[in-house]
Amino acid sequence: MANTSQIFHYNGTFTTESGYVLHQPDIAYKSWGRLNENRDNVVLICHALTGNTEADDWFYGFFEHNDIINLDEQFVLCINVPGSCYGSTGPQSINPKTGQQYSGDFPIVSIRDMVRFQQILLDEWKISGIELAMGGSMGGMQVLEFLVMDERIHSAVVIGMNKAHSAWAIGLSETQRQAIYADSNWNNGYYSPDAQPKKGLSTARMMAMLSYRTWQSMEDRFSRERRNDSGNFQIESYLNYQGKKLVDRFDALSYVRLTQAMDLHDIARDRGTFQSVLNNINTPVLVIGIDTDLLYPVQEQKELAYLLGNGTYAEITSPHGHDAFLIEFDQMESVITPFLSQTSKKILSKP
Repeated sequence: MANTSQIFHYNGTFTTESGYVLHQPDIAYKSWGRLNENRDNVVLICHALTGNTEADDWFYGFFEHNDIINLDEQFVLCINVPGSCYGSTGPQSINPKTGQQYSGDFPIVSIRDMVRFQQILLDEWKISGIELAMGGSMGGMQVLEFLVMDERIHSAVVIGMNKAHSAWAIGLSETQRQAIYADSNWNNGYYSPDAQPKKGLSTARMMAMLSYRTWQSMEDRFSRERRNDSGNFQIESYLNYQGKKLVDRFDALSYVRLTQAMDLHDIARDRGTFQSVLNNINTPVLVIGIDTDLLYPVQEQKELAYLLGNGTYAEITSPHGHDAFLIEFDQMESVITPFLSQTSKKILSKP
């Protein structure tokens, strides 16, 4: 079994929808398994906002059994999107034209840019078919765009996302970005490595965590308990810990650019009506909603499944809110497995 974590150095250029040209961008990816002779045994996993190529870490549940992913038969691939800080070209990368970091010059990218960026690697490897594309949150947005932009997808699973970012979701994103902008080190994105807007990014993450979870989950876990050493409420300590943890692994400008990309998500933009665009997608798509998701309420997934030409809706129950797509693997497998068994391109492992 091959297991690689690598950087593909693209010798060409990549132009974003906004017209910005990235010269010789790096494309980070991780793969598991081997390509077959026809190069069509691919499972493509798209990551969420602060995710990376380590899908076997954050999507670990799908790697533990052979029901959905069979590494003896399939080639699993996860590609880091542009604008991130996990290997693919992003704000802290060096611009080969200037020899300096892109920094605040790094452009706003779109979900469609992310798809075209990943297609560079898919085309380089002459991938002829993708048995399954799957992702949650921002990852699901990428999968939905793949269904419009790439004919190689044979089946898809999208979790906790929508046909277009709502005013509610955009408002939450902007509030988080304003926390970053208010940091004295922000400097319009032109900050130095030794003076990053850490407080702003930490605060943004704290806000996000509240939208990822639920009232009940926070109450059950923390209630009004205090820490004995400081006297702070346990929920305060938890949120501060989550903020610091993200600061230690993520870049503030990447956070800004990727939340902006999510706000731009609109599958019908410049294509027609939602009904016409989605109805023309005949690929089997399973849309999974989470009953307690505050960020992307289930009515959005129900509507998406209804509008898709070959959509199926399933709902999981969890106290964990939006984050359930990274937690409730048994429930997700219980609805994904029968869905895949009914698709025309059966990808389940044979006994």
